Amino acid sequence: MFRALLAVILFTSVPVFASGIIIDVEGEANGSITIDLFEDIAPDHTSRVLKLAEEGQYNGVVFHRVIEGFMAQTGDVQFGKVLENRRRVGMGGSNYPNLKAEFSNINFDRGIVGMARSQNPDSANSQFFIMFSEGSFLNGQYTVIGKVISGLDILDKIKKGLGQNGSVLGDPDFMKTVTRFE
Repeated sequence: MFRALLAVILFTSVPVFASGIIIDVEGEANGSITIDLFEDIAPDHTSRVLKLAEEGQYNGVVFHRVIEGFMAQTGDVQFGKVLENRRRVGMGGSNYPNLKAEFSNINFDRGIVGMARSQNPDSANSQFFIMFSEGSFLNGQYTVIGKVISGLDILDKIKKGLGQNGSVLGDPDFMKTVTRFE
């Protein structure tokens, strides 16, 4: 009896908060990608992504690095706007400070979302990438922030880049809007 009562108290008193973002993609791919954010795994990184989404800073940002069979990268709110000069796209971040790494044991499988960074593990800021397929060599090297829960078909249609670095030439696909959901 006591165990049953304790279980009821535990399960009814612990709030479950789930939030994420919906990315409306425009370009070769047209549709929505919904991402469940792992706030319990990477609280600082997910908080940053939500803040930038709420401020509208991700709206109009291109997918600047897309490597078929690997990942699609976006989120350069400084140099990655679709209607601006993108000469330095991929080199920018937000006006907020870089984030300390929040590594986990989550595998970089298809649909996993990770934060992009430079060589410094504590340099993630606004850019993130979404995995097309498994990339276990990234495990423990990049902060996992979430997982695609719908829209993998849209992800697969994003315009691919050329060459080993995956730079997208011409008119890249972009995040028309990024909104938060609870």
